[in-house]
Amino acid sequence: MTSSTGRDRLSLIVFSGNYDRVHYAFVMASAAAATNRPVTMFFTMGGIRALLARRADSAPGWAALAPADNGESAVDREAAHARAGVATLEELIQACTELDVTMRVCEMGLVAEGLSSNDFRTDVTVTVGGMVSFLAEAENDNGRIVFI
Repeated sequence: MTSSTGRDRLSLIVFSGNYDRVHYAFVMASAAAATNRPVTMFFTMGGIRALLARRADSAPGWAALAPADNGESAVDREAAHARAGVATLEELIQACTELDVTMRVCEMGLVAEGLSSNDFRTDVTVTVGGMVSFLAEAENDNGRIVFI
């Protein structure tokens, strides 16, 4: 069954905690949502760090992501994107929020990473759930699952 938007659902499993991979997951999610496709992002393991609240030292929570593929820290890579005119991770997170991308976090991943739902940023709606609920939603609307 196709959604009321007429577009197939895109469901992304964001497993990697690598800045570049997380950044591109948000690129795909925002592009799909901007073209009227329903999107769910399911964060687990290291990928959960993309949604962490600002740290005590004022650094963004996603600064805890693993270095980019070129070895730059998440913060340095973000700055390089900004200088190059590439959408930053922060801009993409805001775009996904505004485009009603559903963001879910894996209960098991939270436990494995030693995190809790209290660790998330407050400007993003995050639902904690398991793989069963993710798969149930993903199979709606002729869903496609992408693992990152």
